[in-house]
Amino acid sequence: MDDTPQEITSLVGREVYSNSGVFVGEVEDLQLNLNGEAVTGLALGNLNGELFREEARSERGVIVPYRWVRAVGDVILVNDVVERVRDPDEEEDEVIA
Repeated sequence: MDDTPQEITSLVGREVYSNSGVFVGEVEDLQLNLNGEAVTGLALGNLNGELFREEARSERGVIVPYRWVRAVGDVILVNDVVERVRDPDEEEDEVIA
């Protein structure tokens, strides 16, 4: 594995998918902890309208905690927990497993 440091700005513009292959959104910005010198979240835009109805409709983004990131490459893979960020009052058969 290549341990060469990379610019964190190289994450901006990458597509984000759940580890089961569902498109989540696109990285627009990063949330940083300047004291700890660490990335703490990915600010996503161009969201999957099925996962984030309200945010996509209002053109607001979401922040995905960086601890959910599973892998970074040409795309970013995050835990499937993102797929469960739905209104708990929705029908059971509409939830992506």
